Amino acid sequence: MQTVTEIAEQIVAREGGFVNDPDDPGGATKYGVTIGTLRRLGLDLTGDGQVGVADVKALSRAQATDLFVRHYFEAPGIGRLPACLQASVFDMYVNAGSNAVRILQRLLKEMGFGVAVDGAIGPQTAGAAHQAAAVDAGALRDAYGIARRNYYFRLADRRAASRKYARTRGGAKGGWITRAEEFISAQYHLSRQAFQRRTAAWG
Repeated sequence: MQTVTEIAEQIVAREGGFVNDPDDPGGATKYGVTIGTLRRLGLDLTGDGQVGVADVKALSRAQATDLFVRHYFEAPGIGRLPACLQASVFDMYVNAGSNAVRILQRLLKEMGFGVAVDGAIGPQTAGAAHQAAAVDAGALRDAYGIARRNYYFRLADRRAASRKYARTRGGAKGGWITRAEEFISAQYHLSRQAFQRRTAAWG
């Protein structure tokens, strides 16, 4: 079984280096760490008395890994979830914050569990997730991954500027979709044809 640090290192690798995409609401980002996150945590890496783009550029892989473990795994309590969910929820928390937990909570409600959709991993959410995992851990992992993928599709449906993250210029699956499908069994990956049908309305 992977350690939390190993999962975090994979997230850092998946996120890639420095980007400052005007279409990304997060702004300047490196290894998945946004300028907003650095400002919220008060991480003045350059020591110039302010947190800006230069600090994002100065961020190291090791610093990003440690930040993810402490603030995106330990702080929200992802370790309270069953092992089958931890890597995917952790990855999604880095990408979407507490919406990662809300996706799980909505899924658990659909499965008949009485959980609040509040974005926090409390006893109800953790308990329900463990009950579902005890029945079929693989199915729960796949169901969460599919719910992630659907979340990305809905974002792109609503915001045209976000579609480039879900679909490449050539019409293939974009980073959001391939990222979600890394945590879904191959049998549930969308075929190219199915993906094109799902995104046809985007033009």
